[in-house]
Amino acid sequence: MSIERVDTLVVGAGQAGIAMSEHLGRAGVDHVVLERSRIAEGWRSKRWDSLVANGPAWHDRFPGMEFKAAPGAFVGKDGVAEYLDDYASMLNAPIRTGVEVVSVERLDGRQGFHVETSEGVVEALNVVAATGPFQTAVIPPVVPDGAGLTQIHSSQYRNPSSLSEGAVLVVGAGSSGVQIADELNRSGRRVFLSVGPHDRPPRAYRDRDFVWWLGVLGLWNMETPAPGTEHVTIAVSGARGGETIDFRNLANQGITLLGRTETYVGGKLSFAPDLRRNIEGGDQTYLDLLRAADAYAAENGLDLPEEPEAHELGPLPDHATDPVLSLDLKEAGITTIIWATGFGFDYSWMKVDCFDENGRPIHQRGVGKVPGIFFLGLPWQSRRGSSFIWGVWHDAKHVADQITTSARYIQYDREARSEAQQSKAPATESV
Repeated sequence: MSIERVDTLVVGAGQAGIAMSEHLGRAGVDHVVLERSRIAEGWRSKRWDSLVANGPAWHDRFPGMEFKAAPGAFVGKDGVAEYLDDYASMLNAPIRTGVEVVSVERLDGRQGFHVETSEGVVEALNVVAATGPFQTAVIPPVVPDGAGLTQIHSSQYRNPSSLSEGAVLVVGAGSSGVQIADELNRSGRRVFLSVGPHDRPPRAYRDRDFVWWLGVLGLWNMETPAPGTEHVTIAVSGARGGETIDFRNLANQGITLLGRTETYVGGKLSFAPDLRRNIEGGDQTYLDLLRAADAYAAENGLDLPEEPEAHELGPLPDHATDPVLSLDLKEAGITTIIWATGFGFDYSWMKVDCFDENGRPIHQRGVGKVPGIFFLGLPWQSRRGSSFIWGVWHDAKHVADQITTSARYIQYDREARSEAQQSKAPATESV
């Protein structure tokens, strides 16, 4: 069987892989992008039907192409997939779909990697894992499979009619959890929402979207707050033109709020008595951003309409002051639990010493511990915005720069070896 050789192999053709291909192409690096499914498959098949992007079209995009939407619109999931497909076509990116990478191992005794794929063997000097942050759905082992109800991850949810009749418990109050709970409640379902610690920025304030405020305040450039805190839960929504998530409003609309989900015994779920603390913690991040925005506007003379009413919070929901600590699922009529509890990594296909004891990549801004191994699309890879479309584009540029810098050292070594061999070669007499 013939072996294909390439300078850089990129695994994954989502937003990370496409951005990586753009910068490698600009640098003249020979590369190929392998995708086991379709371009932007995560947007196509791992999102619910009504999902829209959490950032407006003017902001959450690559620099080289605008969305086919109004600048302030929140593009639907299919529109995002179409955008990424069009962007790859514009680049003429060397993407091969339907090809799965089975394993990556170091070559024996020489530089580079042996890559087994579903269509044969590839040898590459560099491998970029651009598989993104949404690899393995995490469902905590709290409620046993035989509990007599349906349990799915938020990535498996599609719409209210896809669920069996009955009440629904949504566990997790980040962007996915609150939007799914809200949609189910609006459809007429009885909904329970388990709320953990979170940040909740305003959707917009003083006539500017919160993504703009994060930009001018320099907050997109924040580095990872501390080891192990990369996955800060953010409650924000672009649904119905964009709206600020306020758990008081969700409670007033009929959703029963609960604290963090803890244990299951005999058909009953127990919840931590932390709902009030979690709501007030989210309120604090909300108010902090408003105050920072006001200070910035005053210091820079911005003529933006003031919103004093945005600083006023309504009364806490009853369940925040008198929390529900135990719930009999059958009595509550709950037939489905949706776990909006995030994703884990799965790099089992990478047989290289580049991961910690928890399977997380060891890297510096995407440059792996093992020379020639790179990562892209990780949350907080270099800063707060790394897992967004625009953020991954900038991270890809940095990774491409590291690849080309390394190539110069390799080229020097080759030229030095060649010169050394020529100097040792016996001189031939001229006749």
